Amino acid sequence: MTALVVFGSLLVFLLLGVPVAISLGLSSMIYIVFLTDMPDMVIAQKIFTSLDSFPLMAIPFFILASNFLSSGGVAGRMIRFANAMVGWIRGGLPMAGILACIFFSAVSGSSPATVVAIGSIMIPALVRNGYDIRFATGLMACSGSLGILIPPSIIMIIYGVSTQQSIGKLFIAGIVPGLLLGITLMAVTYIVVRRKGIGSTTPFSVKELVESGLDAVWGLILIVIIMGGIYSGVFTPTEAAAVAAVYSFLIAKFAYRELEWGDLPLVLRESASMSAMLMFIIANAMIFAFVLTAEDVPQQFADFIIGKELPSWAFLALVNILLWFAGDFMEPSSIILILAPIFLPLLEQMQIDPIHFGIIMTMNMEVGMITPPVGLNLYVAAGISGLGLTAVMRAALPWMLVMIVALIFVTYFPFVSLALVDFLY
Repeated sequence: MTALVVFGSLLVFLLLGVPVAISLGLSSMIYIVFLTDMPDMVIAQKIFTSLDSFPLMAIPFFILASNFLSSGGVAGRMIRFANAMVGWIRGGLPMAGILACIFFSAVSGSSPATVVAIGSIMIPALVRNGYDIRFATGLMACSGSLGILIPPSIIMIIYGVSTQQSIGKLFIAGIVPGLLLGITLMAVTYIVVRRKGIGSTTPFSVKELVESGLDAVWGLILIVIIMGGIYSGVFTPTEAAAVAAVYSFLIAKFAYRELEWGDLPLVLRESASMSAMLMFIIANAMIFAFVLTAEDVPQQFADFIIGKELPSWAFLALVNILLWFAGDFMEPSSIILILAPIFLPLLEQMQIDPIHFGIIMTMNMEVGMITPPVGLNLYVAAGISGLGLTAVMRAALPWMLVMIVALIFVTYFPFVSLALVDFLY
């Protein structure tokens, strides 16, 4: 009955066009106020306690760092370095775009930010070099999704907070799957370009490689600072986010000198706006999760699945289908906050590592970022390229299929995400 009322009211609000965060909060409040004996004060208490979390402080800091990097010329330097590395290969320019997304993902933690920073430069460059605008737009929309898989990842932070898992381990677990997906996208790009007979190459130059590497080194060092600091125990992921924000400001302002003092209010305002939006979603989703947990919905769901005696492979297939469907209609952080605590009791029964499961959920959120009608990367890429949303959806479809194949591989071969974690921890 609880699940029917809560999920039913949530569905009604969503069908009426109410924003997801408000729908989550309203459906939870209706249940608490009218159908339970809980005091109304519980609502305010849960909103406060859900945000009173040290790990969650990493989110605004990583958003701020990403905006400093986007405004400070780091993306352009990473693209130049990536092109020096692979531009001499047939189809090297689009492959350089994917490689630049890998670099930028490792310092931004945000998928839309990666699409904006890299795509706004790469899409026009690809079109100028003879690539079809649909090819360029679809590729950048999907490659930018690496922003939530390659650490640091805001989605992984949310998963870690909602399931009480180590954010450091989640970051480490995302490295190999992220690189695997990036390399796979590059390999498929090479095959497509060769078959279509398109694209050009730039002569390999050791001088250009060294110069572009030195030019981009300040941005690349941030990767070492974040991951090295977390792994060595110098600071926590939250402290790493604060260090990243300060360091990003320093290199954008004083090393590359592309961030003006007049730009600072806009960067701070955009960062605060996005942080507030995410925190609002988290607060409402936490109330929703509290209602479900208080009414024992996760355990009832676990008992139901266990009663069906599903093997772990069938359970994982069911999870992927459910997450893919949810990604069509909901924002990734909401999905994680609602569904992760529901699935958590099942993981031990199914002998599934919760860190590995976190990577599975994150990769599903990647696919959701390029799936209509809520896929944010599609809207960002459409805004950059000027194409209609339908055209961008069709352009992204082949690359989305590549991502789904990678997701299936990582799902059923957990060593891909866990090998490095086991080695380091």
